[in-house]
Amino acid sequence: MATILVVEDDAPTRAFLCDTLHIAGYRTIYGGDGAIGLSLAEQHVPDLIIADLYMPRLDGLQLLSRLRETSHTRSIPVILLTAEKSLEVMRKGMLEGAEDYITKPVKARDLLSSIEVQLRKRAALEEKHQTTLRLLRRNIAYALPHELRTPLHVIAGYANLLEMQHGQDNHEAILEYARHITNATGRLERLIENYLVYAQIELIHADPTELEAARNHLVKDSSVIIEAVATSKANQFNRLDDLRIDLDRVAFRISEKDLSKIVLEVVDNAFKFSKPGTPVTIKSARKEDYFYIVIRDAGRGMTAEQIQLQGAYMQFGRDLYEQQGLGMGLTVAKRLVELHEGVLQIESQPGQGTRVSIRFSTY
Repeated sequence: MATILVVEDDAPTRAFLCDTLHIAGYRTIYGGDGAIGLSLAEQHVPDLIIADLYMPRLDGLQLLSRLRETSHTRSIPVILLTAEKSLEVMRKGMLEGAEDYITKPVKARDLLSSIEVQLRKRAALEEKHQTTLRLLRRNIAYALPHELRTPLHVIAGYANLLEMQHGQDNHEAILEYARHITNATGRLERLIENYLVYAQIELIHADPTELEAARNHLVKDSSVIIEAVATSKANQFNRLDDLRIDLDRVAFRISEKDLSKIVLEVVDNAFKFSKPGTPVTIKSARKEDYFYIVIRDAGRGMTAEQIQLQGAYMQFGRDLYEQQGLGMGLTVAKRLVELHEGVLQIESQPGQGTRVSIRFSTY
């Protein structure tokens, strides 16, 4: 049974709304003004709120604004009631986040129809959210132990071989073992680094002082940093001949460390998920008040659903492809871009490659 909060200062109207909802099978709670309604919403977290536009203490728009400020009430659908038919008033309410408007006098049929639509939408979003959570849990349960254990097994195995080689004059084998240990250590180190960076980004996002400090940097020539990171990655994958670079010398507000990390993670994905002999193209340019970085590969690509679910712990096709990492790299890059008030967008199609576009403001 869905719970609906009715916030209406006119007693007869409030009684009519509550009676109508009760007959229709809904559980109702009610308040006589916006301040009481806000308190009830925070206490009960109802499935839907019906609120009058004009009320004492907090009116409908103020109530709506306050609801959207708090995480646990932000997603509650709100239907506003008003005697006005002004498009300007309705538009203002929609911009504040109202899901629907019903004009007074309220007809039971219109009210119940609107409620049904909004609750159906909410149920669909909740199902989508739960599906994403199930996928997230499954990926964590599968990928995290694998990503932690695999490099540790490599390190332990080759360390044992080194111990067995003690006293033997086999320099080539020892060098090979050391190389495997170094690679496994680097893999584990990067996994831990991305966890720490991701956590730091979230802390900075939540602290206005830290946020301002993080944005108080200037890169004078972005092309130097982008080229250095991209070339290093191409060498790491032994694919320097596949790298195509066309960069403008542009200055904008970001730290060298953050720009390097963003480019590193996106370029790493481009090489990791495309075959040797196919191009990885990196272009940057300033257009009007924006700076664009576009990284394109001709790899296996992603579906629209995979792009939408892209995030920490999200990997796709492990049953078809061998891959390393938890999928955190691209999420770290995206959050760093957002930290600097930029936008990262992904365009991709299976079998046709991926295009990552990054945009920063230069003013």
